[in-house]
Amino acid sequence: MDIAQHVNNILEKMVISNSPQTELTNIEYINKIFPNEQSLSNIDEVLKILKDKIGVLDKEIREAICSQKTVEENGRKTLENARGLIINLSTVIHEIKNQAKQSEKIVDEITCNIKQLDNAKRNLTLSIIMLNNLHILVQGTFILKETAKKRQYGTASKTLQGILDVLKQFDRFKHIPHISKLTSDIDETCNQLGEQILGDFRETFESKNMTKSLSQNQIQLLAEGCLVLSILEPKYKRQLITWLVDLELVEYKALFQDNQDIAWLDKIDTRFSWLKKHLIVFEDKIGFLFPPNWEISECIAVEFCKITRQDLIQVMNNRFIELDVNILLPAISKATAFEKLLHQRFSGATIRQEKASFQSKNVFSGLITNCFENYLNIYVDAQDKNFDKLVNQFVEEQTKQSMNNQESTKAEIFSSSGKLFTQYKNCLIQCISLSNRLPLVLLSNTFQKYLREYAHKILQNTIPRVGSNVSLASSLSNTISNTSASGVFSAASSAAGLIQIFLKDLDNKSYTNPEIKQICSIILTSNYCLETTQQLEKKIQEKIDPSLIEKINMNVECDIFHGITSNCLQLLSHSVENSCEQALNTMIKTQWANMGTPIGHSQYVSSLILTCHQSFPLIRENLSDVPNYYHQFCQKFVEAFISKFISNIFKCKPLSQGAAEQLLLDAHTMKKILLELPEYKFINVGHNSIPSSYTNTVITGMTKAEMILKILLVPASPAEMFVENYFKLFQEKDMNEFQKIIEMKGIRKSESLTLIELFKKKMIHNYENKNLDYKTEIQISESEPNESGSISSIHSNRIKKLEKLIKNRL
Repeated sequence: MDIAQHVNNILEKMVISNSPQTELTNIEYINKIFPNEQSLSNIDEVLKILKDKIGVLDKEIREAICSQKTVEENGRKTLENARGLIINLSTVIHEIKNQAKQSEKIVDEITCNIKQLDNAKRNLTLSIIMLNNLHILVQGTFILKETAKKRQYGTASKTLQGILDVLKQFDRFKHIPHISKLTSDIDETCNQLGEQILGDFRETFESKNMTKSLSQNQIQLLAEGCLVLSILEPKYKRQLITWLVDLELVEYKALFQDNQDIAWLDKIDTRFSWLKKHLIVFEDKIGFLFPPNWEISECIAVEFCKITRQDLIQVMNNRFIELDVNILLPAISKATAFEKLLHQRFSGATIRQEKASFQSKNVFSGLITNCFENYLNIYVDAQDKNFDKLVNQFVEEQTKQSMNNQESTKAEIFSSSGKLFTQYKNCLIQCISLSNRLPLVLLSNTFQKYLREYAHKILQNTIPRVGSNVSLASSLSNTISNTSASGVFSAASSAAGLIQIFLKDLDNKSYTNPEIKQICSIILTSNYCLETTQQLEKKIQEKIDPSLIEKINMNVECDIFHGITSNCLQLLSHSVENSCEQALNTMIKTQWANMGTPIGHSQYVSSLILTCHQSFPLIRENLSDVPNYYHQFCQKFVEAFISKFISNIFKCKPLSQGAAEQLLLDAHTMKKILLELPEYKFINVGHNSIPSSYTNTVITGMTKAEMILKILLVPASPAEMFVENYFKLFQEKDMNEFQKIIEMKGIRKSESLTLIELFKKKMIHNYENKNLDYKTEIQISESEPNESGSISSIHSNRIKKLEKLIKNRL
């Protein structure tokens, strides 16, 4: 029993897998159930168990087959039922389609009938309307003819408007004879009506009847007649207005004929007074007859302006010899004021079409004042004389100020420059109000002329001349006349000539502090004039007629002011250079041959530092408003100073080892001083305003001086190594410079010739080998020793000690 239970448990736990790994053969299966002979004793029980399981499985299979048959039968029945339902549904859908087609046919028939009824109704309505309009047109034409005969213009205006509105609807039917004839009758009646109303006005306002006041019937007749003319073709309205305006201005034409004294410019306000009074009388007497949108008073005023313009042209031509600025300008001013008055009084509707581009401006502007444009050269000539007096006055004031020797605390822009440009502004505003064409070009030329006058007479003439009492007034006057005549060439050549005169006067001399302030004032004033001239040019170009914009060019004047500024900066630089000359001469005269190891920088360096620290703060303070010019001054000075410093180094010969070290220490000291010089005593924490171009110039120039002195510390023997070190240190190789270095070392002539020959060979070799990498070293580094030798460790150590000393000193 225990064995049977064991076998049964084994059978229940077995899981037959589909995977190849768990699949068992029959023999393995039997061996697993009966692992030994003893287990065969229960084979009958095992077989019974297996038969029972097989019986259970057969039963389950039979039940599954029976259930599948039942499901199949049920599905077949359901399918048959669905097929029957589909057939029935298809029949119903077919019937619905047939009924829909029948309904659609019925709807189409109904819609067609409705459309026919709508068309019939529309045609009937249109026919009724057209018949009604035709009736209105025929009846209106009859009424219009009757009212025209009886001069019932009020009724005629109402009828006429209706007729014209209805007549527009018959435009496409004018080919019909009856409509064509009716249209012709209406046109003829309108023409007769228009001529009749014009005739009524002429008859009413004949000369013999002008003294009589209008009766109430006449007022009503004419007012209603204007309503009719507003409806008729515009030509009748224009004819009436033209005739009426001419009639109103007959008296004006007679009073102000060109041979009358009252017609001259000095009595131009009499013309305007006449129009003001006449318009008041006109509006009070008959102005109310006309519709407001006719603007009859404005039409009279516009025609008055046109007549006045022509009259003034004629009278100015006839009496041109009497014309001067004292007569012309008041007349222009009064005419301009009158045009502004018209702008305030009237809408400008009658002339706005002609001046569409000026809709936001005064459309009356120029109606009268345009006549003065051809005579504005008189105005420009008068301004030329005023500017001449003004500049001469500036010269006198500047001369008195120089004679009084009034020293200001700081450089300032000359007040005369502000006065000059203020006068320019006033003239420009006045001229633009008169004309923006050729007169403005002429005025611009006058501005340019006196900008040149100011530049030469005021700015250049006030540049201090050291050691000379000779005035430049005569030479400057010649310069001005030449500049006015030949333009750029004379301006450039005169400026170049004058700067040479000043530099020659300044030779070996320096400016005093007051003179430096004076030059700084000239720089500030010249810069102000340059900027303001550019603004003036731009403003004139904005205001002038576009066709003349190319005639406005002030580049010559801008170049003159720029040249004066540049010259003054050069003079300041040259003055400071001269201040350093004594110290540099001391540098040359020093006995360098027997000098020992340095312990600090030389005395001449202290003198140079003192000179720079006295000059630069003063110039910087006075040019603080134009820092770019201060930096230009610094740039000019440092370029000239470094060139002279290097030139002086070559003059210091012969040099001992200690002298070369001393000069190297001096060069390091000057390099640091020059780098800080532009901001001396003005350095702000965390801010450096020194331009990079200046710094690069100092570093490049003073590094070259250091390289010259460092090569002097290299032994001349062996010669090949000396030449090699020169080529390493200097990016640009120069035979003359190399010879000067040899002379400074005091080398014998035979050795010098050897060095020069090696230098030439090295140059040829470098030229042939174009891929050779030239390299400039800022400091001499230690070289590895070789057979021929190099910068010896002794000299290398000396240079290190010297650099340490420089660092401690600085």
